[in-house]
Amino acid sequence: MSPQNLADNVRAVRARIARAAAQCGRNADSITIVAASKSQPLTAIEAAARAGLTHFGESYLKEALAKLAAPAAASLTWHFIGRIQANKTRPIAEHFSWVHGLDRLDLAQRLSAQRPYHAPALEVCIQVNLAGEPGKGGVAPAEVHALAAAVAELPRLRLRGLMCLPPEEHALEGQRHWFAALRAMFEELNAAGAALDTLSMGMSADLEAAVLEGATCVRIGTALFGPRPRRHLEGGPDTIPP
Repeated sequence: MSPQNLADNVRAVRARIARAAAQCGRNADSITIVAASKSQPLTAIEAAARAGLTHFGESYLKEALAKLAAPAAASLTWHFIGRIQANKTRPIAEHFSWVHGLDRLDLAQRLSAQRPYHAPALEVCIQVNLAGEPGKGGVAPAEVHALAAAVAELPRLRLRGLMCLPPEEHALEGQRHWFAALRAMFEELNAAGAALDTLSMGMSADLEAAVLEGATCVRIGTALFGPRPRRHLEGGPDTIPP
């Protein structure tokens, strides 16, 4: 994809967000675009940054670490949006500013213990498996309150909010149903004193529904970069030690 096409795509995504925000009386500037740049080359990330994006999300750790080592990465904010494995928590804690897929207390404890003390607290969102889908990450809805309370006590983490990957829905109302369920949990936690400010929900196909239901962070890949290329840098399982 050419830099010009990418710049056009950034404008198109911003326009979609603005239209959805206007429908529900929200300020589009309150919604952060996290460019899901997994499997994208560094040149595409640099072009997206020139088009005004500053937040990037990665899922494949070895690929991400190669990108984060580049000088251009230093001025960007990096989010780990993939499934977290226990033997990969140290590099995630050391190199990322945000983690969106937290769903187990033992992982949270490792991230907190391994976060460098010279760095600010790691910003985290708890992932909720809204429909109990097998094979998909996320804590069960009934366990959200207990996990949130435990994570909030960890010294090197800052609990910011909730995240979801809902079941695939094609109709707007079906999409909104799941996002509304996450928003209700978010509001319940805040009513109990959690002071959360982030709802990480919505991707290329359903960002309008997410914005209408209160998303503050949308994770956008295809609508920005086009169809995702093969995992050209991963080359097999990660083997980074704990």
